[in-house]
Amino acid sequence: MACQLPSLRQVALSEVLNKAPPTPKVKTDEDVRFWKTTRGYSDLGLFLQRLNEAVVGHFLPFTPQFPSQHVGAVLAALDELDTWIDEVPPLQTPQRFGNLAFREWGKRLEDNVDQLLSTVLPPELHPAIPYLSPYFLTSFGSFPRMDYGSGHETSFAVFLLCLSLLGFFTSEQDEEREVVLLLFVRYLRLCWRLQDVYNLEPAGSHGVWGLDDYSFLGYIFGSGQLRDQVEIPVSSVLNPALPPTNLYFMQITRIHEFKHGPFHEHSSQLHSIAVGVPSWGKVNSGLFKMYQAEVLGKRVVVQHIPLGGLMEWEASADHGL
Repeated sequence: MACQLPSLRQVALSEVLNKAPPTPKVKTDEDVRFWKTTRGYSDLGLFLQRLNEAVVGHFLPFTPQFPSQHVGAVLAALDELDTWIDEVPPLQTPQRFGNLAFREWGKRLEDNVDQLLSTVLPPELHPAIPYLSPYFLTSFGSFPRMDYGSGHETSFAVFLLCLSLLGFFTSEQDEEREVVLLLFVRYLRLCWRLQDVYNLEPAGSHGVWGLDDYSFLGYIFGSGQLRDQVEIPVSSVLNPALPPTNLYFMQITRIHEFKHGPFHEHSSQLHSIAVGVPSWGKVNSGLFKMYQAEVLGKRVVVQHIPLGGLMEWEASADHGL
């Protein structure tokens, strides 16, 4: 059953330009508690819920009837970043954790991020680039640590949120559906390639006790796609090979590509969900709560995410996921 959600608020560019650009602000556990009361946190919660609602009952591959030019512009930027991987091949010298070529790829992004975003945005939004680039730069992993995790994935979600707050993306379900089923899927595939080519370490992995070494949102959106399905049981994820019709199945298939052995041993959380949760609706709502606690509520994750600017660092009466 569809859930009626309010539209995202719109932020005038003139209002944004009066603010300082975003910087990391979470340094203590007290900062995490305050972060959960901010308007930025509230905006992110509503945005993720809206994206989730937009994909219920829609599957992959997805071809929109009237493709969004703005979604297409961001897709083109991600395609450009993918070509850089070919132009910055991994170094052949033995390296146990991460390949140093990833730092070169990252330096290219740092040097070119403003120009890249200027090709995405219409000229009237170019002044907003300093408020967007910090999120884009932290979306693909840590270049010094050569790792990637759910905090970087969250930075990309915040980047998309900021584009929506500025009105670049609309609060129309058709476009929000494209943001997930075209844009987020493309982002995931790019990040998977970065992980594989440059041997990126998981950032802050919980190991066998975590949901996934690298990401989280794909499971939320994928279970959202399946939320109203009764003919596809949750336990079906235990029977590979899974069809790539939704993000949840895609994420499980990805795990099987780099983890070996019994699924219940290397992915105990996902196995517990498969055998113990009765419906995709329960999976979906439970994963939102888990994301709130294990990603947005963990200092070691959110301490690296820039905040401020469009992600307002002021307390809001309406907060929470």
